[in-house]
Amino acid sequence: MSERDQRRRDDLRRRRRRTRLERLALVVVVAAVAAAAAFVVLRDGGDGGEVPPAEASTEAPTESAASAREADTEPARARPSRVEVAAAGDIAVLGTPPDGGAGLMASVTHLLEGDVVLGNLEGTLATGGASKCGQGEDGSCFAFRTPPALAGHLRSAGFTVMNLANNHSFDYGQQGLDETLAALDDADLLSTGTAGSVATQTVRRAASVRPVEVAVLGFAPYPQTDPLLDIPAARALVERADAQADVVIVTFHGGAEGSGAVHVRPGEETYLGERRGDSIAFSRGVVDAGADLVLGHGPHVMRGMEFYRGRLIAYSLGNFATYRGLSTAGVLALSGVLQITLAGDGRFVSGRLRPAFVTASGAPTPGGAAIEHVRALSRQDFGASAPRIDDAGRIRPPESAQASG
Repeated sequence: MSERDQRRRDDLRRRRRRTRLERLALVVVVAAVAAAAAFVVLRDGGDGGEVPPAEASTEAPTESAASAREADTEPARARPSRVEVAAAGDIAVLGTPPDGGAGLMASVTHLLEGDVVLGNLEGTLATGGASKCGQGEDGSCFAFRTPPALAGHLRSAGFTVMNLANNHSFDYGQQGLDETLAALDDADLLSTGTAGSVATQTVRRAASVRPVEVAVLGFAPYPQTDPLLDIPAARALVERADAQADVVIVTFHGGAEGSGAVHVRPGEETYLGERRGDSIAFSRGVVDAGADLVLGHGPHVMRGMEFYRGRLIAYSLGNFATYRGLSTAGVLALSGVLQITLAGDGRFVSGRLRPAFVTASGAPTPGGAAIEHVRALSRQDFGASAPRIDDAGRIRPPESAQASG
């Protein structure tokens, strides 16, 4: 092997060690072509397709020639890409809103832009099933059901993934859940959060940039969902997803509820006697297992954020949209869309909290005091690991080494 070829090969190896492509081994496959032999080179992390005709040969390429060809193409394929994420909180609709919900989010669709746009669907998109409340609601039990057509309006608003890991996705039993899944599928919306489910998206930007595989997992403390209370089991699911995807996003339904539940406290939380998990231990545990972004919901109020090992955790995004379902009094009306840019390997690049509030009609509209609210709670609850949030909602990691350790 020539000295020049050796240098190119060594340089290739160093680049591979610096990228997530180190998980895959370089494979050279020799296959028969025509009467003699042709060879197909499957590049590490590539598409697994055939070598273009201009590179095809009836003779086995030498090791140095194969290495040189890969060195020429590797920088373009391995160039870091990015993933734009937008996340909103709880969406709970009871009955049929005006226009079937077509205009429910009209004021905030410009905020719901990204490759992955995630919301928490509190309820069912169904016409059948038996209500968990029996014959009716007496003020102490709420079962959320709205016609399946709302799924199309959610898709039109910009959502790509709906989380079903919460305490209302099973309000109308298995039939209601099945109808919800079918409605989302018909609307070209992915879903996550039911037991064993992972929503996967492939983010492509240009032919010269390697696509990014994104996995979204949802957790809650209910039998029909992936487990929030069993942290080792949750970690195992995240590790499995991390082995197959470039970016892993975890969303969870946990913590106490109501205007008195704005603070994140260490240890397990409860609501009306129901175990709602240890939000801090869970969130940090799934980051340790490979999660790149953690998004909470369930308290129906916005909570603080922290950086842990360089990854952002938003403990609750609050309410986002409702109709005849959720209270919008006081702090319960504070809302927003969290916009995050991640590198192709999951590293945090930038973020912004776009404030909104929920009107008396249940519709979100831009504005409000969400930035000040979340900034104050983050500092109070997480101190040195809290993000730096400016008045425009731009999010930066803290300077403290604690956040990246």
